[in-house]
Formats: sequence, structure tokens, C-alpha cells
Amino acid sequence: MVCALGAAVCFGTASVLQAMAARAAQPGTGSGVDPALLLRAARQWRYLAGLGLDAVGFVLQIVALRHIPIYAVGAALAASLAVTAVAAARLLRVRLSGTEWGAVGVVCAGLLMLGLASGEEGSGTGTFALKLGLLGVSVLVLLAGAVAGRLPEGPRALVLGLGSGTGFGVVEVSVRLIDSVRDLRNPALYALLLGGGAGFLLLTSALQRGSVTAATAGMVLGETIGPAVVGVVWLGDRPREGLAWLAVTGFAVAVAGALALARFGELPKPEPGPDPGTETGTGTGTGAATGPGRNPERGPEPEQ
Repeated sequence: MVCALGAAVCFGTASVLQAMAARAAQPGTGSGVDPALLLRAARQWRYLAGLGLDAVGFVLQIVALRHIPIYAVGAALAASLAVTAVAAARLLRVRLSGTEWGAVGVVCAGLLMLGLASGEEGSGTGTFALKLGLLGVSVLVLLAGAVAGRLPEGPRALVLGLGSGTGFGVVEVSVRLIDSVRDLRNPALYALLLGGGAGFLLLTSALQRGSVTAATAGMVLGETIGPAVVGVVWLGDRPREGLAWLAVTGFAVAVAGALALARFGELPKPEPGPDPGTETGTGTGTGAATGPGRNPERGPEPEQ
């Protein structure tokens, strides 16, 4: 559980750094999946530092997944939003309201309940069909990102978020299904690589386009609920004897608190500067001065 919380700290801090870099990157074509966006963002030190933290967090995540149930790790990773909120308040000077500080406390309380109730990881190894299914889900994540580019802004952000969270969820489950990275016949190995890459790609696009608050909420749901169900139903994850109610309550409380902090996936947008196309610097970019008889928002007024 300590490793899972360490991964949450790494991922939460990396989110702030990567969001700053993604917002500063030059926009692309508007497609939900924009590989060139990764290259543009990677030119900035903040994005590279975020990737370094992600790498450390991933190692800690693997250790955690080898010792405690997937539902506990997933809830801990969702709690990275609490870390993001605190980091945003520190690095971006974003002011947290009393309600948001309360949500941070709720996340911590949920994780405490999960830590007390979680048993050891399940002994299930997963069927070959499950491993193939994970690979298929990874492909669907990429397709969902491509379709998201044609959706309106609101649904697009949610689809990108769900897609990225699902990709990260595939990684969580795949770690449990891989005994050796040398076994190239294991579909879970390719599911891990494809799902992780797709998750990063969609998340980076979501950080730049549309409502990242909606995308972040979708990511939390995608990386917690599905993997938790797979762990319990197919891999044998169980809580401590007689503490199932505490595990369910802790999971729900931690995820709910994380959803309440979803806005911290989105950074404040920069204030627009004066438009050089106008004489006064406050026009609409049409190159015309705002003199008498002309409304700058509606255009020329009709003659009486």
C-alpha cells in the first residue's frame, strides 16, 4: 500500500507538470488522437520531468499490484488527484476552497479504510481468453480516441478521459497476468504496451482540448471500476475476512473524493492579450476601429 501511495504522489505531481506543458504546446488538427502533440510537448522540460515521475510511479505501481488487490491499487492511483490538487495549489497558486480541502480529507479517509480492509492479491492467473480480451480493449481505446476527434467538445473530453483511464486500467490488469517479459506469446504483454501508450496519448490530448475536468473524471472511473471488477471476478482478489463492507465503503469514498477534485486536471487558461488588428487594442480582430455607429460585438448598426 505504501508503494501504491508513492505511485499516486508521482502521478499526481506529474499531472501538473504535463498539463502545463500540454497547454503550452502548439495545437494540432483537433483530432482526439494526435501523436505529434507528444513530440511538441516533449520539447519542454516540464513534460520530460513529468515522464520521469511517471516512470518511477509505474515501477511502484507494479510492486503494489504484485502484493495487494487491484481495487486497492486503483483507488490509490485515483487519489493522485488529491496530490494534483495540493501540487496545483503550490506550483500554480490555485486556491483550494474548504470543500476541496474536505475532498482531499475524504480521499485519505477512503484509502485508510482500504488499507485496513485489503487482503493479499488473488491467486488467479487469468485465462488466455482474458488476456486476448485485454489486447482487444487496448485496440478499442485507440479507436475511441480517433472517434473522439469528431465529437462536440463536451462528449469529446469525456470519451478521451474514459479512453485514457481504460488504457491505464488495462495496464493494471496486465501486470497481474505477466509472469515473464520474455514470454512473447502472452497477449497481456502487448496489451500492457498498447494500453499504456494509448492511455498516455489520449490523456495528453485531453489535457489540451476541451474540458479536462470532464476528461479527468472519466479517467478516474475508467482506471478504477473496470480493473477492480476483473480482479474480484477473475483473479480472486478478496478483502480481509469479515471486512468486505469496509473495503467497498473505502473504495467508494476514495473514488468519490477523487471525482470531487476532478477540476484539478485542468489548468487556468492564459488571459488573451490585446488584438493588434485594432486601433484601440480592444476590438474583435476585424481591423476596424470601434467608432460611433458601430457595435464591436454586433457589427454595423442599421441606419434609421
